[in-house]
Amino acid sequence: MSLEVKVYQKENNTKLFKLFLESLKDIYNSRFLARQLATRDIKAQYRQSYLGILWAFITPISTAAVWVFLNLTGTIKLSDTGVPYPVFAFSGTLLWAILIEAINSPTTSTKGARGLLSKINFPKEALLISGIYKLLFNSSIKLGLLFVFFLLFGVDFHLSILFFPLALLGIIVFGTAIGLFITPVAMLYNDVNRILTMGFRLLMYITPVVYIIPKEGIMKTLMEYNPLTPLLLTTRDVLLGQAPQFLTYYFIVILVSIPLLMLGLVVYRISIPIFVERLSA
Repeated sequence: MSLEVKVYQKENNTKLFKLFLESLKDIYNSRFLARQLATRDIKAQYRQSYLGILWAFITPISTAAVWVFLNLTGTIKLSDTGVPYPVFAFSGTLLWAILIEAINSPTTSTKGARGLLSKINFPKEALLISGIYKLLFNSSIKLGLLFVFFLLFGVDFHLSILFFPLALLGIIVFGTAIGLFITPVAMLYNDVNRILTMGFRLLMYITPVVYIIPKEGIMKTLMEYNPLTPLLLTTRDVLLGQAPQFLTYYFIVILVSIPLLMLGLVVYRISIPIFVERLSA
């Protein structure tokens, strides 16, 4: 069997559509490698941890528990959510955790493969798909626990839950698109990750994660214009069987996210080889 021969030479890489098609081709060709990388990382993630797979949902549970405690003790007074508040809070923090993981996934997967990048020539898109595999694995564990919450608090399952995977896919597409633009900068400057961590904490409080949108005031305005609001609310609404409040805005965000994702793949394809060259210098 003849081996594939690649010739590397200086060329004009301004044809964005061609670069996008090449990126899609490498994504398809590297699907096996991506699966192997994801399996390796998932095993390594939990192998040396005493709590193991429990860490996948400790963060959303602990965040939700704080708000449930504040609500039960009367420290804060929250409006009626239409479902038991623990289910509302946990579903919101769970979806928020999935969104943040989707944004961080390209950077985390690429940084974790620094050694491979400088030593082995392989399609870099395999790292992106590997990150999505890990995201889906972690999300499935969290969603399993959420359905246990449904049973414990007597929340009924509605036909709208059939649309939940599609709504969740919208969150992943949006998060991945944003993450692709962040990755090249985050690979060069560690400060980016610290800034993002602080920014996400602030952003959570202007997104209806653990409480509904106020009826008036500046927080109402901020939440209604926040593009994360329709993503989170629409996904939670179809999950809980409630009427979507921001369906039109949701589709607008998704329609914008798709070309952003395509452009992000091109940016990633152009920038990562430059980063690898700097590593090898």
